[in-house]
Amino acid sequence: MSSGESVAEFAARARAWLAENMPPIDPEAPPAMPRDAEDSWQRARELQKRLYAGGFAGICFPREYGGLGLDYEHQQAFDAESRCYEMPLILNVPTFTICCATLLDTGSEDQKKQHIAAALRGDEILVQLLSEPSGGSDLAGVITRAERRGDRWIINGAKTWSTSAFAADYGLCLARTDWEVPKHDGLTMFLVPIKHPGITLRRIIQVSGGAEFCEEFLDGVDVGADAVVGEVNGGWAVASRQLYHERRAVGQGSEFASGSGHEGGHTTPVDYPDLLRRTGHADSERAQEQAGRALVHRAVAEQLINHVSRSVRDGSLPPAGGTLIRLFHAETVMVEMDAALAIAGASGVVGEVGEGLQTGLRYLSRQSVAIGGGTTEMARNVIGERVLNFPREYAADRGVPFNQVRHGKQG
Repeated sequence: MSSGESVAEFAARARAWLAENMPPIDPEAPPAMPRDAEDSWQRARELQKRLYAGGFAGICFPREYGGLGLDYEHQQAFDAESRCYEMPLILNVPTFTICCATLLDTGSEDQKKQHIAAALRGDEILVQLLSEPSGGSDLAGVITRAERRGDRWIINGAKTWSTSAFAADYGLCLARTDWEVPKHDGLTMFLVPIKHPGITLRRIIQVSGGAEFCEEFLDGVDVGADAVVGEVNGGWAVASRQLYHERRAVGQGSEFASGSGHEGGHTTPVDYPDLLRRTGHADSERAQEQAGRALVHRAVAEQLINHVSRSVRDGSLPPAGGTLIRLFHAETVMVEMDAALAIAGASGVVGEVGEGLQTGLRYLSRQSVAIGGGTTEMARNVIGERVLNFPREYAADRGVPFNQVRHGKQG
């Protein structure tokens, strides 16, 4: 690419390359890429390798780490051109938009050159190892521990709800390295190999039948000093940046996402006119109102992404403003799923396989959008305290050394 290439010229070059190199699809009915299937991730790696070989991987990542070093307008142009082609969309979250974005902000030069570049080549998939069985929404209260032994760190503990960890090569793992300081001050982020012999990984079966999420048990996982991301005992700064990127990614507002559209299956938006016809409600004013409300939410969400993303980039909103996208995305999905099931009625529960029953299956997973990327309650706290500058919520453990904080059923 020449340094003087305009966005229009870049889009034209991408259009020609895509037509020659990527499989065409119907964007309204993309092939399903189930996130709990090994084949989906292998296919994504192959497609990513094609993008990298063609010079269209990591458009907004710096050139020194394997990207193109271009701005968001170039990425948006590429996304528009690639909408009718099969893309490795499942690599966007969490590999590119969360993990690589976090490494770009907080990792060492060696970490960025090794892992961002490897991900862009299609050689590595990265995940988050944050939540714990006993932690709930209190991420800073993690009890997975890392102890220094010579020039190594030994990690012991458990993580859960790790998205797509079964398919990953490395995970960003938050662990406690100092128990004698307040909880936020004694954390360190580590980059750990998922295939380490000290990690036992199990799939979690959800009520919908899916098995994308995993739990991990870390038993004597030894890593070197080069696995530390950011500073020792400075892990909360890394985790905070990671949560910032996660909230933007969940709300579909990250410049590091490659390609647009949906992964097929349950991710394809509900076709309300088709659902109304199939369920015999095409002439129902009440059903039309329900569908219209959901579609209005969808349209507002799309506009909000652009507005908030632009405002964060130009400084008119603080970085925490990205949480607005994440919160409204959850609200939109809730409205959409509620409307779809209300229209489908009994066919969403006992109907034949098709749009009706698909609606019921979607409904079973609706609550996940209120949890992923931090709960909606936490999102409201972030917006109140860091965007609207409301007083911080009271916390009994603030400023208390973590080894003095009461846990569980103590006292």
